[in-house]
This record gives sequence, structure tokens and C-alpha cells, in this order.
Amino acid sequence: MNSMLLPLAAAAAPPRSRTWLDNPVIQRKLGHALVETLSMTVVSGALTILFGLMLGLALVSTGKRGQFRNPSLYWVLSQIVNIGRSMPFIILMVALIPITRMLVGTSLGWQAACVPLTIGAIPFYARLVETAINDVDHGKVEAALMMGASGRQITWGVLVREALPILIQSATVTIITLLGYSAMAGAVGGGGVGDLAIQYGYQRNMVDVMVITVVVIVVIVGIIQLLGDMLSRLVNHR
Repeated sequence: MNSMLLPLAAAAAPPRSRTWLDNPVIQRKLGHALVETLSMTVVSGALTILFGLMLGLALVSTGKRGQFRNPSLYWVLSQIVNIGRSMPFIILMVALIPITRMLVGTSLGWQAACVPLTIGAIPFYARLVETAINDVDHGKVEAALMMGASGRQITWGVLVREALPILIQSATVTIITLLGYSAMAGAVGGGGVGDLAIQYGYQRNMVDVMVITVVVIVVIVGIIQLLGDMLSRLVNHR
């Protein structure tokens, strides 16, 4: 008798409601996608800050207020920066596929996405560097020259040192921009959270996946901005 009632009781029991975190896609793929997004952002961000700083200093040095004024070279560098900044990232990513394959060996994955991310962001950060350094009081440069400072000492000890808080804020903006570009890279096989949102959140209409990925991106942006603001205040001795 009891054995006959058990199936009836099981059938009458209400089904357990599924929560968003029960989604196998979120449980199995979100962590890996998050690691890929952070890897893209960190690697491309470090390369962008390094090469963007060098390009920005080259723009300043060859510009009107530079120590090595060269209008022709400045014009060439400025045009390269303008062209790089005006190129839409999706188009740039597709156009750089041959170079990406040559450097990385593939055009898919987060490692491949770092190539167009870096190349696309270097001109953006270089222009921010130029603007920040040009805002440094020229009187401080003249004072350093009167004290016999060398060109290297003026560049790093005066210009970069005085503009460091703004450079850090500019780097923060650039890294957050790279984070957004890394999500866009998922549309063409770059992996990461963007790929997860497109494949499952959009194409398979999983609203919970889409919402979770948006929340993750917002949280990461908030953390990056907080760290950037703290570091900028720490080095600001004005």
C-alpha cells in the first residue's frame, strides 16, 4: 500500500524552482570566461601603458615644446596616432588577423585578442600621455635646465613625475576601455565574458547569463576605477 502511495506523493510534490545560479552555463563556464577576460585586460593593458607612454613621450619631445623639436617627425607620429584612434575595434581586429596569426599562431582565443587590443589602445593612451605632459608647468622644465639637468632627467624626473597622477588616471580610463573592447572581442572568437554573453545570453536567449555577465563587468570596472583613484591620490604630492 505504501509503495503505491510513494509515486503519487512524488507526483504531487511541487517542482523545485530553479535559480539563476543553477544554470550549468554559469556554473561551468563563467569562471573560465572571467579568467580569459582578466588575462586579456591585464596583458594588453600592460603593453599599452608601456608602448603608449613611449609614443606619447616621443610626441612631446618632437612637438613645439619638446627638447628635440622635429615638426616632420611629429606630424608623422601624430597622423599614426590619429589613424589608430579612428579605427573601429571590430574592423581593426579583422584587419589584423594575418599579423595576429604571425605573432600568436592563431586568430582565436584570448591570446590572439591581445594583439588588436594592444595595437588599438596604444594610440589612445599615447594621446592622453601627450596631453598630460603638455599640461606640466613649463617653468619647472626651465628651472631644471638652469640647474644643469640632462634630457633624460627632465623627461623622467620632471615631466613624467609631475604628470604621474594624470598618467595613472589616463591609464585607468584606458584599461577600462580595454575591458569593454575585450567583451567586444568575444564576437569574433576572442573568448572571455563577452563570448559567453553572445553565445548563451543572446543567441540562446538565456537572460540570467546575460544579466550575470553584465554584473561581472560592472563590478570589475568599479574595482579598476577604485584602484586607479587610490593610486593616483597616493602619488599626488601637490
